[in-house]
This record gives sequence, structure tokens and C-alpha cells, in this order.
Amino acid sequence: MRHRRKLIAAAALLVAPALAHVAVGAATRIEPPPIRATAGEPAAGPAGLRVLGPAYVRPRGRILEARLAGSPEEIGHQHGRLFYPEMVRNEGTLYDQFRRYVPVAPLRWLLMDLSRLQFRGVDEGMADGVRREIAAQARAFSPDPFDGVLPTYHRFVFLQSLYDIALSFEHSPLIGCTSFALTGSASAGGHALLARNFDFEAGPVFDEGKAVFLVHEAGKIPYASVAWPGLVGAVTGMNAEGLALVVHGGRAGEPRAAGEPVVHTMRAALGRARSVDEALALLDDPAHAPMVSHLVMLVDAAGEVAIAERAPGAPLHARRGGARRGPDKVPLTNHFEGPLAGDPRNQRVEAETSTHARRARLDERLAALPGGATVAAAVDILRDRRGPGGAPLPLGDRRALDALIATHAVVMDATARVLWVSEGPHLAGRFLRFDLGRMLDPTFDPALDSAEPEALPEDPLLTSGDYAAWERAGSPHPGGERGSTTPEPGTSTSPPGG
Repeated sequence: MRHRRKLIAAAALLVAPALAHVAVGAATRIEPPPIRATAGEPAAGPAGLRVLGPAYVRPRGRILEARLAGSPEEIGHQHGRLFYPEMVRNEGTLYDQFRRYVPVAPLRWLLMDLSRLQFRGVDEGMADGVRREIAAQARAFSPDPFDGVLPTYHRFVFLQSLYDIALSFEHSPLIGCTSFALTGSASAGGHALLARNFDFEAGPVFDEGKAVFLVHEAGKIPYASVAWPGLVGAVTGMNAEGLALVVHGGRAGEPRAAGEPVVHTMRAALGRARSVDEALALLDDPAHAPMVSHLVMLVDAAGEVAIAERAPGAPLHARRGGARRGPDKVPLTNHFEGPLAGDPRNQRVEAETSTHARRARLDERLAALPGGATVAAAVDILRDRRGPGGAPLPLGDRRALDALIATHAVVMDATARVLWVSEGPHLAGRFLRFDLGRMLDPTFDPALDSAEPEALPEDPLLTSGDYAAWERAGSPHPGGERGSTTPEPGTSTSPPGG
């Protein structure tokens, strides 16, 4: 009898986690909203062009250029059908990374269940149009090879919130981006430039498969977003009015499971704001309350610059610069400098990550930059791989501005409405020119624009053989944010990003 009770107890211990897993799945499912039916399949055109109604996608060098236009349902459907092969590849890469870092299946289930419980209401902070667009995108993503992970819509909602979910983990090293603005006499012709590296170490697929989205939402300002297939929101972008923005990870305050994912707030700003002041007003609106802390750099066509420091429950703090309000060279890495500077989480970022090393080197480069700097000069700074004082660093060292982990780097000319986007690998390849003044025009016809885009040359690192040797050696990024040879205690192995 005693032996039988032990067997029953052991069986219960084995079965209970599986039952709990099923119960969590049933209790936390996120259901899609009702949407209008949409249909249509892409038609093939010349030179890799794929067309679906007013939308299209085509390769420009190693970058995908795409237009999405119409209602939320129409944009979602266009996105899901035009980018279906790329979205399958990207999502598969994410799960490969997840299995690599968490090789034990029950532990992966536990992490997924904890996330499902904590973020079971994450879609409630999303605008109705965004939810309908994601629902249409999920419906168009067929057949779905990952339906066994989570139902398609539920999974897409989580993928859209991935930046916020990852940043909510205290030791997730999503801290690594570098940006700067040049205005007035600092840049050629007095143009307003915003340059950024978006570091996101999640495998080569996000670097090799980057996209420039040209988005025409009904009733909104057209805008361009540099991201990857599948992302509805924005981390780097500029609209037709010349408002440019980038988002950086930071740590302050308590993360929340409720609020608006930052990539959707950035998209809302691009679709509605014509100036830095209008964008700051939107960022301060309780309807766009953040889930996690972050920094946003904003530049507009008039040469205004601001860095918005945001954290859940904290008042918005804006640092000003630019043509009329401050310095014409404005740097940004990943630490807060306003009221949130004394937050213990921010102080840990300052003490344990590369933010100050990169900032010191960026300050040096900007101070030495002659007036009238060109886009090529801005790219040269983004590609800097030395430490403060010009000290040599190993390739891939996290203290460098270019740690060879960026999935995209962009120089945005807000005055001319032009983007220069890194082709890859990382920043070593060419930077291709996208003329948004022309391409965001609703009458723009890609079939009549077959000329190769203008480009800035690739980095000599690519042709010297050094990059190839670094890759053959396994692309070793020195562990930890400081560039040491072993991971720092307590740091996560999850991929870092901006």
C-alpha cells in the first residue's frame, strides 16, 4: 500500500506540470478582434518585384524595400502575404535561439507559461487599429508552421511586444545602441541629421533580411520604418514631414505588464507628429503610457532635437538641443541623465554596461568633427571600433560604437527627407540611399524606378580579409557589456539590442 501511494505521488508530480501547462494555455489565450475580410495574393514582377494591390516589396541590394498602404486590415494582409517567406525564416531563427539558450524543453515551457501569465493582457494597451492589423497579418500568415508554439494572433501580439518583454527582465542586456544628431553649422548645408546603430544580437537573419517599410496608413502621415519583416511597429524611422526618431533601451522604474509597446508608440508618433514638440506631446499622453523604460531621440526638419527619457509611472523628461535650443551635436547611448539618473537600475547600467565607454568615445569623435559634416562623416563615426582615447579594441568588443552586432545602422537627413541604410553585414557593407521625398509620394511607381540606388562604399574591414577572419574564428563577442573575456556575473545570455 505504501509503495502504491509513492507511485501515485510520483505520477502526480510528473503529471501536474503538464496539467498546469495546459491550464495556463487555456486561461491566458489572447483572442483576435473581429476584422473585415481581405484577400489577394502577390503577383511577380521584374527584378524580384512582388506586388499586391498598392503594396509591393523588392530587393534593393541586400535590403528589402516595401510599401504597405490602406486600412489596418489591408496593411496586415499585405504584410503577411508579401513577407510570408521572410517572416517564417525570422520566427524560426528566434525559436532556434531560444532552444540554444534554453536547451531543456520543460524549462522553455515554464518560461513561456510565466510570460503568458505576466503579459496575458498585453494587447489591451494596443490601439484598436494595431490589433486589427495584427489580426489580419496573422490570418494572412498561412500556413503557420509555428502554430504549436502559440496560436498565430497570440504569438504575433507577443512578438510585437518582444522589445518590452525582454527589457522587463532586469539582467537582459538589451542595452547597446549608439546615436547622435547633427544640426546647424555641425552638418553640411545646415541639414538636420540623426545617425544610429541598432544593436540586436539575434543571429544574422535580422541583419541580412532588414527592410525599409514605406507605410501609408489611411488618415496618417506617410512614414518610413527600418526594421525586419513581421514588425508592425517602429524602432527607427522618419515621416514625410521630416520627423525622425530612434529608440534606445534603458533601465529605470518598475516594468509593467500593461501599457503600450514602445514600437507602437514610435509608430504613432511617426504617423501623427510633424515636429519634435508634437512628438513629445504624444509621448507624454497617458494613452501611450510605457511598459518599460527607454530613451527616444527625436529630430525634425527645422533642426530641433530632443531626447525623451521615459519610464513607467514617471513624468516625461526631455533634454533639448538642436538649432534653437542647445548644442548642435547631441550624443546618446543608454543611460538616463535627467531625474531618472539616480534610479538604482540606471546606476547599474552605468556601472556594469558599455554605455559610458561608448559615450566617451562618441563625445571624442563629435568634438573632433569639423563643421559642415557630411553623411559619409556620420557613417564613419558609426563605424568606429576604437575605445576612448582611440585605444585599440578587439573586433566585436562591446565598448566600441560598432561592436559588429548592429542589425541596422541608419543616417537620416530630416531636412532632405533621405535615409541612408546599412546593407550588411552589420555596418561593414554599403549604405544605400532612399529618397523618401519621392518614395513616400502616393504616385511613386517602383516599376518605373529600376536604377540601382546611390550608395556609400563598404568599410575597408570587409575587403581587407579581417572581417572574414573574425567570422571564421566564430565571431567572438567578448563576453559581458564591458568587453571582458568571460560573462559578467548575473548577466543574461539573451540577445542584446538597442
